Amino acid sequence: FGPNCEVVIHDLSAQNAEHPIVYIVNGHVTGRKVGDGASYVVVEQLTTNDPAPRDHLAYLTRTPDGKILKSSTVYIRNSKGKVSAILAINYDISKLLMVESAVHDLISTGEPQQDKVRAIRFLNQNGAFLVTKSGDKIAKYFGISKYTLYSYIDTKQQEGK
Repeated sequence: FGPNCEVVIHDLSAQNAEHPIVYIVNGHVTGRKVGDGASYVVVEQLTTNDPAPRDHLAYLTRTPDGKILKSSTVYIRNSKGKVSAILAINYDISKLLMVESAVHDLISTGEPQQDKVRAIRFLNQNGAFLVTKSGDKIAKYFGISKYTLYSYIDTKQQEGK
């Protein structure tokens, strides 16, 4: 999928527990490299040792430097059915979200956005975005992109500083 798509393989064997990344392409997307430590999903699997974890497909995450990623995590099992590795795909959709927002602005009829902004800020202040995938559902409900949703939140946070 090009240079904005990172593909990572995490080896969950005991000898790689602290440095599970054994293969990575386009590590610049998240800033990781072979031999780096575990991501949240890997740590979760190592600590819970869930025998039947469910793959996570098409979820959104944000990198520390602000990139928005569409990610998928697939658990790879050995011949005994035990999770032995994790395949992660992280696609940087930040630029696509900006294009989506620009197109939305271009075709918008100019309806008032004030109520949406206030409602989203209220939800943010009351912890609604701490729930997994809530941002997706909230953006869909209000008919806005994830980029626009984050911009409403970021604008309020910048005003508070």
